Amino acid sequence: MTSLEPRLTELAHGGGCGCKLAPSVLQRLLANQPAMQPFSQLLVGNEMADDAAVWQVDDHTCIIATTDFFMPVVDDPHDFGRIAATNAISDIYAMGGKPILALAILGMPINKLSPETIGKILEGGASICAQAGIPVAGGHSIDSVEPIYGLAVIGICRPEQVRRNSGAKPGDALILTKGLGVGIYSSAFKKKALPRACYEEMIASTTLLNRIGSELAADPHVHALTDVTGFGILGHGLEMARASGLTVSLSLANIPFLSQAETLSREGFITGASERNWASYSSEIKLPDGMADWQRLLLADPQTSGGLLVACDAASADSLVKTIRDAGYPLASIVGYTQPGPVQVEVRA
Repeated sequence: MTSLEPRLTELAHGGGCGCKLAPSVLQRLLANQPAMQPFSQLLVGNEMADDAAVWQVDDHTCIIATTDFFMPVVDDPHDFGRIAATNAISDIYAMGGKPILALAILGMPINKLSPETIGKILEGGASICAQAGIPVAGGHSIDSVEPIYGLAVIGICRPEQVRRNSGAKPGDALILTKGLGVGIYSSAFKKKALPRACYEEMIASTTLLNRIGSELAADPHVHALTDVTGFGILGHGLEMARASGLTVSLSLANIPFLSQAETLSREGFITGASERNWASYSSEIKLPDGMADWQRLLLADPQTSGGLLVACDAASADSLVKTIRDAGYPLASIVGYTQPGPVQVEVRA
């Protein structure tokens, strides 16, 4: 970004996964769509709000397809590209797959940003694809009012390794692989109130590929996977509860957060998406008495390139946490359990 150019975040009305439509709005839009014709090879479509579509090619191979894009959550163009690419590829890992190629999605206000700045966004995305071992094999670009970047990603896996959000079983342990608070940090960043160390912490988290998902899907003790992104842990936990027909019970004391997320939330650095999320699904959330608003909104905080929520056999949970931490996810923690009961998310103090 040159000194004459505006901040990337100044060109966007929102940023990162906080740009997602509110869950209630998305439900209304999809409710009016024509019924999908049955396709025997379509293992996963949009019926359960899963992370990607899955098409079974033969007895040994499934194709996983996803797309994800958003507006800047940071001002550094290279970092923006890295975050957006990491976030998009995550959907493949969240289904238990291995990515094989990506296509770039680019919309830029070309009268406001230089070719050099836009090129750095693309370079950042390509650098993450290189880490994932995949090419950016093409894409599409338009001139748009706000800067937008992301990827369409294709992956593969074996049919038995597909992991939906609907596979959780009563009594499963729930593991979260990354700390929460990205939306809080991005809100503070946009207001120029985020310390440099916190910025570096946010970048480290949001550019950490969720490649552990491919390994977890090969473990029969892992029953369900999803990534925690724009709807917060409450929203994506609720999607798992709905899809699996059970109660997701979270322990507030065990949920990992970025180092200053609670402090910044107390100070009021809340995104508008947190409020929209809460308004969309609050009727299906059971909170402990006396929970402060800042805590409630922190659990609804939109995560850009967040971690995986893993439902697994409870007896294997401690071993899996060690495996995940050893693979480079130091905040991975058991955050709750599933149980029979009404479809809801229950938060315990």
